[in-house]
Amino acid sequence: MKILLIEDDLDLGAALQRALEQAHLPSVWVRRLADGLAQLLADDLDCVLLDINLPDGEGFTLLEHLRRTHHAVPVLVMTARDALDDRLRALNGGADDYVIKPFMLPELIARIHVAIRRSAGQSANAWQVGTLAIDPQQQTVSLGGSALPVTPREFAILCELARQAGRVVRREQLLQRVWSGDEEPSAGALEFQIHALRRKLGAEAIRTVRGVGYLMPRP
Repeated sequence: MKILLIEDDLDLGAALQRALEQAHLPSVWVRRLADGLAQLLADDLDCVLLDINLPDGEGFTLLEHLRRTHHAVPVLVMTARDALDDRLRALNGGADDYVIKPFMLPELIARIHVAIRRSAGQSANAWQVGTLAIDPQQQTVSLGGSALPVTPREFAILCELARQAGRVVRREQLLQRVWSGDEEPSAGALEFQIHALRRKLGAEAIRTVRGVGYLMPRP
C-alpha cells in the first residue's frame, strides 16, 4: 500500500512519515496542494492524509476537486481546526474521516486501515479472499485457518492482489509498489515471486493475464 501525506509542518510531517514506515505503510510526503495533486495524477495511491492549512491554499480545495472528478481514493483530513462547520464541510465534501490534532499515532494508523478496507469493500481487520486471510497490521497470512509462512516480498504482493481481488493488477504497479525506489528488480523477479506464491496457495490462486499483469480471482 502507498499513502500520500500532505502536511506542511516539517517536524510533524517527518514524524508521520516515520510512523507510517514503521506500520508498513510506505508514503510520499509533500507540503503543498499543487504537489499533492501532481502526485495523485502520477501515482496509484491507497489513501491521502490531508492537512487543511497549507501554503498554497486549503486542503478542502483538493478534496472537492477529487470528488468532483470522481476520484475515489480515501481521504483522511487531519487538522487542528475543530469547529463543527469545518468538520461538516470535510465530511459532506467527501472526506472518509476527520482527525483533530493533536492525535495519537496508533489511532491514526488504525483509521487509515479502516478507510482503506472500507474503500475495498472489506469490513474485518484482515483482507479475506475465500479461505485466504491477510492481516496488514499483524503482517500475517492464513489459508483455511492455518498460518501460512511467507516472505516480506510475498506478503507485499499478496496485499496488492487481495486488495484488488477480482481485478487485474498491472505488472508495472506490482513492481513499483513491491520494490522500493532504490531497488531495481532483476529480470523475472516478479515472476519468481508469483511462482513461489502459487506453490503455497495453489496454482489457480493467482492467474496470469498475458501482457497485462496478474489477478487473484474471487471465489
